[in-house]
Amino acid sequence: MRQRQLTRMGNAANGAGLSLLMAGDQVESARWFAQAAKRWRESYAEAPPGSWGRTIGAIKARILAGDWEGAARDAQWTLEEGADSAESPIGQYAACLAHLVLGHSEPARVLADGLRIHEGFPTDVGEALAFVAADDVVGYTEAIESVLESFETRTEYLEDVPVADTVLVLQALAQRRGIDVELESLVLPPV
Repeated sequence: MRQRQLTRMGNAANGAGLSLLMAGDQVESARWFAQAAKRWRESYAEAPPGSWGRTIGAIKARILAGDWEGAARDAQWTLEEGADSAESPIGQYAACLAHLVLGHSEPARVLADGLRIHEGFPTDVGEALAFVAADDVVGYTEAIESVLESFETRTEYLEDVPVADTVLVLQALAQRRGIDVELESLVLPPV
């Protein structure tokens, strides 16, 4: 029961963070993203093994908050929990994100290559991850534009907030590696 409540609290905090980010309030959104990461991390401790969505959520929330130290801590924790050996695509995604946050290009590239051909994972997200890991600007540009288009054509969004959160996370990871692709959309925060 407590685990579900913590997860819901993390989801609600993340929704508030996304809403504030879309409203242009980066300072207040960062505070809510920190709460989301904290709650998801707490809920993971009580969740069944392999609940990788919580680790992914924590890493993404830290990145969206601009908290790279926190993202590195959550990335290291994700790897310590065994994401590298996960068989599910969601676990491999958790490991790939963790490696990219920590600057581990080779393991991120290997994981991303597997994700982009896995039937149960969005090809364009896997490609964007692979191109970030390979520092491939042209490939990344095509992939991130495809990911953005998938968000623009959706009718359902995480926490019911129309925002391309995965695009924002991928963009932040790419920018840390010197890849800067300008994107504008109604599902991205104002520039």
